[in-house]
Amino acid sequence: MSATIRIGIAGYGNLGRGVELAIGQNPDMELVAVFSRRKPESVQLQSANIPIYALDQIEQHKDDIDVLILCGGSKDDLPEQGPHLAQWFNTIDSFDTHAAIPAYFAAVDAVAQKNQHTNIIAVGWDPGLFSINRLMGESVLPAGETYTFWGKGLSQGHSDAVRRVEGVKAGVQYTLPIEEAVNRVRNGDLPTLSTREKHRRECFIVLEDGADEAVVRDTIITMPNYFADYDTTVHVISMDELERDHGAMPHGGFVIRSGTSGNGTKQTVEYSLALGSNPEFTSSVLVAYARAAHRLAQQGQFGAKTVFDVAPGLISPKSAADLRKELL
Repeated sequence: MSATIRIGIAGYGNLGRGVELAIGQNPDMELVAVFSRRKPESVQLQSANIPIYALDQIEQHKDDIDVLILCGGSKDDLPEQGPHLAQWFNTIDSFDTHAAIPAYFAAVDAVAQKNQHTNIIAVGWDPGLFSINRLMGESVLPAGETYTFWGKGLSQGHSDAVRRVEGVKAGVQYTLPIEEAVNRVRNGDLPTLSTREKHRRECFIVLEDGADEAVVRDTIITMPNYFADYDTTVHVISMDELERDHGAMPHGGFVIRSGTSGNGTKQTVEYSLALGSNPEFTSSVLVAYARAAHRLAQQGQFGAKTVFDVAPGLISPKSAADLRKELL
């Protein structure tokens, strides 16, 4: 049996806590350290005897970690942390600003290639698992259209973006698919749908004392890459309401490829997820791909990678022979 994969966590919010739990379900991995921007003594882990260090001291631990899982937000944390930490570590992250992925990949890849590390970016369920299903659908059914719908559910990345708006004390954001659009796609109509026609967004926020509600609302609904292209509703509520009604983090969605095969026959492929906890599921995907990053690094396959570059067998703890026997 190969040596246990030593995992580090950078950032200990909802995603970091989920990674900690997911590692406990993978016997070939061990959590060896957590790094936080908060004072280490103020961070309370769910596991006993795991050391907590200041994030700015992370370079000192580069020889103790096989794969570092980055659990920061895509808006402000990962664009800086991803390339920076790739100089010392093999990493996994869940960067999810789709429009910025090519630039982010290039930034991480430059550092990863120079320092001979393996860094898998944009891992999760979308981007991630949904990306694979989009690729599969259009490859198998080249004559057709692919549609992705998210929700109803709480988006971590969009909620993080809302909370970073000046004047917002706390908040969450839900993505809701528009039912009429979903039904047209499932019927095989192949509609041309704008971003606004497929989803709407709903925000529930608590304002800081003295914040200008109109300014906050306008900042949110005009935010590029997050809300500007959608019909967005912003509800201002109390902290008590937020904690009572919006503490859970469900999510999900589906990828549909609708098209025709060679004889003009209608074919539809659908992949769906129904998640009780968005961060816990995303964390589980990150941990599985940490196994792949470790294996690729051992093979000398350095540089930035995405889920498109990782063979499915590399994320499984099972051997290739067992996979052929049990799952093929």
